[in-house]
Amino acid sequence: MYSCSMEDLYNIFKKLVLLISNLDIVLTAEGYKFVITEECPEKPDEDATDDQVKAYDKWVKADEIARCYILASMANILQHQHRSMGSAYDMLESLKEMFGEQNRAAKQTTMKALLNTKITEGSSVRDHVLKMMGLLNELEVLGAVIDKEYQVDMVLQTLRDSFQQFLLNYNMNKIDFSQAKLLNELQAAKSIIKQQAPVVALNVEKASISKSKGDSGASYLHYFAWVSGNATAN
Repeated sequence: MYSCSMEDLYNIFKKLVLLISNLDIVLTAEGYKFVITEECPEKPDEDATDDQVKAYDKWVKADEIARCYILASMANILQHQHRSMGSAYDMLESLKEMFGEQNRAAKQTTMKALLNTKITEGSSVRDHVLKMMGLLNELEVLGAVIDKEYQVDMVLQTLRDSFQQFLLNYNMNKIDFSQAKLLNELQAAKSIIKQQAPVVALNVEKASISKSKGDSGASYLHYFAWVSGNATAN
């Protein structure tokens, strides 16, 4: 008789989320994803055509691969309960039914972590964006539907004020960023901002002294336009 605590169940569920995500990648790469979306063809009889036999054999092979991957990734308590199930699809449906409540709680926990994530002074832009992407991907695996453009917006809203011109340029030019492209552009912008920070400080100081000349802040704004142009061009 197997037993486990609620904490153990939650940890098992978190592993299940990763399992489903990885299973999707593996089956897609191997061309076997159909096995968890399509019903098994009827077993061919003596009058079956070659195409029917091939379709059945292909499904059985794909199902065996998926079942082995799922079982190998499970905790022992779940292996014992699912080993005798007829197909990978049945296994996944059983797991989803078992952990339905954990799914809801995990979704809420992940969303809370996402909304509370802010980049800290001196921290790596790359690490921060990767953390945000990881949380967004986890939400998708849990069943949350978040528009790709809104995902980018959520990441941008967690950045420091030094990226405001980057955000302005993104909005004004209606730039379409993938997650990977966003990561590269933010790293490029961060590098430029860091290199030119002393120049900005000098220009701001000069501008505050010469307000009466009517050109205060011009160099500062020109710099940020240059930053924006370089960040989106790289």
